[in-house]
Parts: sequence; structure tokens; C-alpha cells
Amino acid sequence: MEIWINPACSKCRSAISLLDAEGAEYTVRRYLEDVPSEDEIREVLDRLGLEPWDITRTQEAAAKELGLKEWARDDSSHDRWITALAEHPKLIQRPLITADDGSAVVGRTEDAVRDALARK
Repeated sequence: MEIWINPACSKCRSAISLLDAEGAEYTVRRYLEDVPSEDEIREVLDRLGLEPWDITRTQEAAAKELGLKEWARDDSSHDRWITALAEHPKLIQRPLITADDGSAVVGRTEDAVRDALARK
């Protein structure tokens, strides 16, 4: 499994602690440094079963500068949102955990991290 983190994020640190406590094997991706491509974001969205606006941190300064709250949330604007996430990775919700079964979860809670651990 892989976990996308921002080391400054308390939710990310909590997820890592839980993965470590459970003896999970995982790879850390510091996605602010190793920025995911648009294709990687699409893949994770497919694995999550979510839309790009579902994993966007709309309270971030960049979101406000871009006016994301006013952007359409429909099929025609899908690519625009993905481009924004790739260009401004701080907007991506964290931590994102890709599970061993090909799915993914947003690991903001202990239950979500445990869900990722249970997926085989």
C-alpha cells in the first residue's frame, strides 16, 4: 500500500502511527514534493470512487484564490478540477491510502485507516 502524506499534517502522522502499530508494509509519498500527475490523480479518484471536488481542500488559500467554491461540479468540469489538484497539490485531501485490493481511502480517521488495512 502507499500513503500520500504531508508530514506537517496531524492526520497524516496519526495514520502513519497506526500503520506502524499494525505492522503494515507501505510506501510513503510526500505528495507536496513528489507531486502526482493528472493521470495519477485520475487513478486514485477511480480507486476511491470519488470526484475531484470530493478530495479538494476548499479552505486552502489556493482554493480561495482560484475561486473553487464557484466552480461547476459536473462531468464537463472534471478535467479542470484535476488540473487544479495537479498544479496545487496542497489542495489534495490527505492522507490518501491506496489499499492492497486496488481500492483507496481518505485516511482522516482511525476507522478509515483500519478499513485500508483490512482490504486484501
